[in-house]
Amino acid sequence: MGPLEATASTRRNPRTGAWVEAGPRVRWRVWAPGHQRVEVVLHDGQGAPGRVLPMTPEAGGFFTAVLEGQGAGVRYKLRVDGEGPFPDPWSRSQPEGVHGPSEVVVPDFAWTDAEWKGVEPSSLVLYEVHVGTATPEGTFEALIPRLSALVELGVTALELMPVASFPGARNWGYDGVDLFAPAQVYGGPEGLRRLVDAAHARGLAVLLDVVYNHFGPDGNYLRVYSPHYFTGRHHTPWGDAVNYDGADSGPVRELVLSNVEMWIRDYHLDGLRLDATHALVDESPRHLLDEIAERAHASAPGRRVLLIAEDGRNERRLVLPSSEGGFALDGLWADDFHHQMRRAFAGDSEGYYQDYTGGTEDLARTLRQGWFYEGQASKHLGHARGTSAEGLAPWHFVYCLQNHDQVGNRALGERLGKDVSPAAFRAMTVLLLTSPYTPLLFMGQEWNASTPFLYFTDHHAELGRLVTEGRRREFADFSRFAGEEVPDPQALETFTRSRLDWSEAGKPGHEGVHLLHRELLQLRAHEPALRHARRGAYDARALGPDALWMERRAEGQTLLVLLAVRGTLNHPVPRGAEVLLWSEAPRFGGALPVSPLRDGTVTVEGPAAVVLRVSNPE
Repeated sequence: MGPLEATASTRRNPRTGAWVEAGPRVRWRVWAPGHQRVEVVLHDGQGAPGRVLPMTPEAGGFFTAVLEGQGAGVRYKLRVDGEGPFPDPWSRSQPEGVHGPSEVVVPDFAWTDAEWKGVEPSSLVLYEVHVGTATPEGTFEALIPRLSALVELGVTALELMPVASFPGARNWGYDGVDLFAPAQVYGGPEGLRRLVDAAHARGLAVLLDVVYNHFGPDGNYLRVYSPHYFTGRHHTPWGDAVNYDGADSGPVRELVLSNVEMWIRDYHLDGLRLDATHALVDESPRHLLDEIAERAHASAPGRRVLLIAEDGRNERRLVLPSSEGGFALDGLWADDFHHQMRRAFAGDSEGYYQDYTGGTEDLARTLRQGWFYEGQASKHLGHARGTSAEGLAPWHFVYCLQNHDQVGNRALGERLGKDVSPAAFRAMTVLLLTSPYTPLLFMGQEWNASTPFLYFTDHHAELGRLVTEGRRREFADFSRFAGEEVPDPQALETFTRSRLDWSEAGKPGHEGVHLLHRELLQLRAHEPALRHARRGAYDARALGPDALWMERRAEGQTLLVLLAVRGTLNHPVPRGAEVLLWSEAPRFGGALPVSPLRDGTVTVEGPAAVVLRVSNPE
């Protein structure tokens, strides 16, 4: 699609923001209901204000203006009833940060991915990345040289943490305030397009984490234009909810829907990970999530687009089609697996972990169902949680051992490898990557990175002080952190300590687990029993309190995974079984040099895992 064309959806819903039309000319459209006068204040290349364009009021609280003979690169702010000027909250580019002038851009990148059709969801292997800490440079383009290594590893899709413009030079991204403007510190719009195009050239999909349940506080100018962006009718942990279902909510919903469309159409993204969908409060006849799914899937005809929700409610309707009363999303984070595994191997028991035993019976049940809670009472929440997962295709469920929340929301940002033994880390990895569900790796997990991933911000002094104090209060009641100083999110060192050290992947203590990930992902891609996952073709059962087995079946082949959580496992296997790998092999860093299969019985000391193939089993 050319930069001057409009899709059917933008014709139905007139655009907001600034864009270039044939002529050339720049057109602005701003929603500022209740205001009498809105003006465009043009800025020169050095950020100084200059010429002022009065805007013409339209129905519905909109204002428009046109600048003839100009195109991409124009910088501007908006003055509202004489106040300001302020950045445009619908800005597509903020080259000087969230408080600086907005910039007119056009999606005229020279794409080379015309043949790209996306990735089948059943083959997804997600790799979650924070752009700012993934490389020393912390940019989109600096990630490009790393893509080939991820392909060789077996990853099929990058999942970028939020990149919408945020205050300061460093942030997780969940404080974003300019939803349409990729952060300039990462390389801005051009850098993101280069990364996506390069990923597609290597066969990698790119998904983006987006935040629609709340907007960050610093640099958020939405209330300047309209109080109707928010509502006091609903509340979230971050304050007043976004107004998706009250009076004048139409343009607010369109803010999100246009954003969804832009990422997929103009940046060729293959999908979105929707942050905290449980906090998207919408009592409209048609839920916003259903509209998001429709807009997203319509934004890239002929290309596979995936929408994945972060939602702890275990709600099956999220992935059911609209015709069955669902929201037609493609996947959702299923955290019960992570929580059971942490309880089993690391012993976590506080907070929401109190709802999990980590016992092999419960872990096997989680593997059979997809999630553990299907309507049982939650001690942590004080009410029932979850719905049945029966009949839902396993690729809908995203499983992980680590993600940005489960690492970064720990007081010291420590990764799983700090809390479990190397043997346990390897065994857990085997179960994750042989399960029938979609695996997600957090950057550096494939070599058991030693670098932490801490919570970091770069707010102005007053807000930064509040964030630091709040962070330390948050962990005051956790026994394991008693007497330890929680790192200051505002400190530059907190950010720099979180940078990956890619050289670790080839060092002793790390290269073995890196090889384990490669071999497991090769098996996942090529073994029929692992490649084809469907309900009825897998099972999991406890082998007493200290071990379990999982079975995968397809095309006359069975793969068995035996997991010893602790102690000695002696388990007979079918005649003709052959060992494909065991986690304690020396090449992976283990200490078991010979096959654990002898005389029809697998014997290992836990924690350990063994993968076996049985052809045409009796």
